[in-house]
Amino acid sequence: MTTIARTVAVRRSGPAFDIVLAVTTVFVAIVGVVMVYTATKGSLLAQGDDPKAYLKKQALYVVLGVIAMVVVALFDYRRLEPVAMVLYGLIVLALLGVFVIGSHAQGAARWFTVGPIQLQPSEFAVVAVILAVAAYCDRRTEAGLAWKDVFKLLILAGLPIVLVMAQPDLGTAIIMLMVLLVMLAVAGLPARILVMLIVGVVLVSLVAVEGGLLHHYQIARLTTFLHPNATSNNPFIQSANYNLQASTRTIGSGGFFGTGIGHGTQTNLGYVPEAQTDFIFTAVAEQLGFIGAAGLLALLGIIAWRILRVAGASRDVFGRLVGTGLFTFFAFSVFQNSGMTMGIMPITGIPLPFVSYGGTAVLCFFTCVGLALSIGAQRRLR
Repeated sequence: MTTIARTVAVRRSGPAFDIVLAVTTVFVAIVGVVMVYTATKGSLLAQGDDPKAYLKKQALYVVLGVIAMVVVALFDYRRLEPVAMVLYGLIVLALLGVFVIGSHAQGAARWFTVGPIQLQPSEFAVVAVILAVAAYCDRRTEAGLAWKDVFKLLILAGLPIVLVMAQPDLGTAIIMLMVLLVMLAVAGLPARILVMLIVGVVLVSLVAVEGGLLHHYQIARLTTFLHPNATSNNPFIQSANYNLQASTRTIGSGGFFGTGIGHGTQTNLGYVPEAQTDFIFTAVAEQLGFIGAAGLLALLGIIAWRILRVAGASRDVFGRLVGTGLFTFFAFSVFQNSGMTMGIMPITGIPLPFVSYGGTAVLCFFTCVGLALSIGAQRRLR
């Protein structure tokens, strides 16, 4: 088939890019801007600050994110394979750099401050691990993955995981581990090895909790959701219990139809800590009710489904594995964030994609969608 014939065939079959994925992503991000505004205007007014300060920043992040999504979507993702390890190395250097020249707050070292913008390399570390693991597995397709490959991949992913945990950022480290396991399963890792890896992860987790390798507040956040009404003199458990109880109370106050945008009492009075970031879902549930919260989760589910669809339809191993990693990253973030606000998952600092306030997270997830759009477009163009 000639080039002209191929072009005509693509045009007749519709646009090369997944319009549903792109439009749904932008719409959810706009909803996020509104929710961030409603979750912050009350506290800003009480402090005498501009009530639209967070609104303006989040809107700027979304605009930059859309630009990043379009640029990445127009880029042939296959060109990332030869430079995947280079990108991985740069991210590792950035993770090391936050301990030297990064910003520190409340005992955490996670950000580079550039003027009014804070960049958090741990978010993009997940994408770097996805690309590096996909590139390595793609080169081992014919020979298959053996134990020596598993050890190499564990070291490859383990280095950024350890650095992220040292920041400390346990939530992102857990996501990176989940991404690795799912990608190995899709890459064709023998079931017996995969099961042994999962058992090993469970054992290491138990040792970390019981052996004091985690901070006390991290253990409290991971375990409190199992006993939400338990009383304790431990200040970390008390804090985690308060966050969980305030979150579930706020979600329940929204009822079926919600209190209306801007009319959430719990949200406006700041009863829920970090309502604009980790607990933004509470603002959605209170103001839009069960209908609005379920609708938002449905839209996020559509995004996850379209990314998974792209991964399944990819004609090359690299594209399939990258798509799988992106799907796992996105889907687990949605489930973990919304689940912790409802008390069915442990409390971790994982943002709700496109809804939580934060420039790095918004840019990172828009980049992920751009990669998914690129994988789908290149498949159709070929």
